[in-house]
Amino acid sequence: MTWKERASRLAADIPALYLALKSGETPMLAKAMAALTVAYALSPIDLIPDFIPVLGVVDDLAILPLLAAFTIWLIPPEVFAHCREQAKGMWGGGTPQRWYFALPATAAWLGLLTLVLFDL
Repeated sequence: MTWKERASRLAADIPALYLALKSGETPMLAKAMAALTVAYALSPIDLIPDFIPVLGVVDDLAILPLLAAFTIWLIPPEVFAHCREQAKGMWGGGTPQRWYFALPATAAWLGLLTLVLFDL
């Protein structure tokens, strides 16, 4: 599998992970990991900022795919297959059609930044 195929597979798996998070058939540990993975994928702030040469893209090329792979491993295969099927129309053209999914992650990061900046 080429890098381009892996990247497009990951882009399709993030909405499926979101749907698995909402599914009642997903185990609690898998739900927690799915929430972390989706929040990290949608977060405007990276663990390693992109402006740092080489290391800046490590989270995009390594951390996120590892998080997604581990989370998918925790979800029962039949549940994730169903979620993948449902998620096929969620992201048209490679960009989120439902941008408001990023709001909780953005609010969490802004809250954390506020706590750090103002020593609360």
